[in-house]
Parts: sequence; structure tokens; C-alpha cells
Amino acid sequence: MAFQLRDRDARPSRSIPGDDVLDYRSGALRERLGALQGALRAEGKRALLVVLQGRDTSGKDGTIKNVFESVDPQGCAVTNFGRPSDLELSHDYLWRVHQAIPPLGLIGIFNRSHYEDVLAVRVHELVPRKEWSRRFRQINDFERMLSENGVTTLKFFLHISRQEQKERLLARLDDPNKNWKFSEADLGERKLWGQYTRAYRDALARCSTRWAPWYVIPADKKPVRDYLVARVIVQTLRRMAPKYPAADPALIARARSFA
Repeated sequence: MAFQLRDRDARPSRSIPGDDVLDYRSGALRERLGALQGALRAEGKRALLVVLQGRDTSGKDGTIKNVFESVDPQGCAVTNFGRPSDLELSHDYLWRVHQAIPPLGLIGIFNRSHYEDVLAVRVHELVPRKEWSRRFRQINDFERMLSENGVTTLKFFLHISRQEQKERLLARLDDPNKNWKFSEADLGERKLWGQYTRAYRDALARCSTRWAPWYVIPADKKPVRDYLVARVIVQTLRRMAPKYPAADPALIARARSFA
């Protein structure tokens, strides 16, 4: 599967409804997501893993906040993968990731993920090509193992254009509530735009599988981004069709007799 990742692909398509309809549908999706998550938690037999990847300012934090605002926090776990610690570096690169996989009954959300080990590691030449290139196969095997053990994985690349990223980075400087997010590293990473584009294309093409597909989400418009992510998650949970377990009839009878 080929992923172009052109700047124009970061803008929403004409099929996206207008603002009022989009707002209504997004609200309905959030409500439905909350209900499905409740059933998933009660059932306790399967889990859902949502992986969010994207360039700086693509909206990973905002997507988590907006899409999952109706989800019970007790049934959801968010993991932010930053620079690995010395302990994590002393293990294989998937060690810290496997520990964060959600237990059955929960929705797990990864803000960045194991894909940094074929993205940033590649772009910054932290390991030899021979090493990072074999990780595509290892990641596919890892995600297949999760699928065979009850964990459904959805992976979203939040695709932002170069111009929109520039505007968002500059906006951080003017907002006292956000300028703490701005760092010198943001400017350095922006200079590597082309290298990251090639790395993302390879990761998406080589690791989009039947058991763990990639979705490229146009992220220049935040409400559209959130709507599209929520729609895929709700569609997936509907197919999973989690159900509340039935109560034990004998227990119900005893409880009624006790009352």
C-alpha cells in the first residue's frame, strides 16, 4: 500500500460535512464511544489499542483530549513514549511497549509508540540501517501476536502540512498557556521534514496489516481530525460488539429472596 503524504493530503476532503453537522456527528460518536467502552470493560475479554503518531503539532494530545472525553477514565490508559530511559535502553526496543499494552477490558492509547524506533531512530541515524530495517518485520509479528491474544490495534498517522505546522509552532510563542511546549528541538526536527516523510512512508507501507492497519488522518483542521479518528474507533468497536455479561440467575434469585 502506497502513502503519498503530500501537503494537500493534510486538508479534509470535500466529503466532510459542514461545521454544524460535523459537530453533531462528533458528539454522537463520543457518546457512542463511551457506551461501547463501558461494555468492553464489563466484558473483560478483549482490549483495544489506539496508536497515535504524527509530526510535532499534529495534535496527538488534542485528539486524546477531544475524542476520549466521554470515556470512563477507569477503563482507559494513556502512555506517552518519550526518550527511553537507561533501563529501557538496556532491553530490546519493544520491552517498554509490551509493558504498556492495555489489559483485557481496557482501551490503551499510545502518544507516540514503538514506531519511533523506525522513525526518529532512522532519521537521526541512532542505529545502523540493517538494524532498523528488520524492525518492520518484528513490529508486524509483535502486533500480530497481540491480535491473536485479544488486543485489537488501530494506528493513526495525523498528517499535517508543512505550512500548518509552521503556523501552529508560531502560535505557541504567542500563547502563554502553550509556549512552554516550544523547544529548540522543534526547529531541528522541522529541518528534517523530507527525511521524516520518507521514514513515515516506509513505516506506513510496510506495517499496515490486516490485523493492525494504519489510517492516515488529515490533521490541518482539528475538528475534522478528531471526527475521523472517532469514527474509525467507533466502527471498530461496533464490529467487536462487546456485550455486558449476563447475571447469574441463581444469584439474582438469592438476592431477591434476601431482599
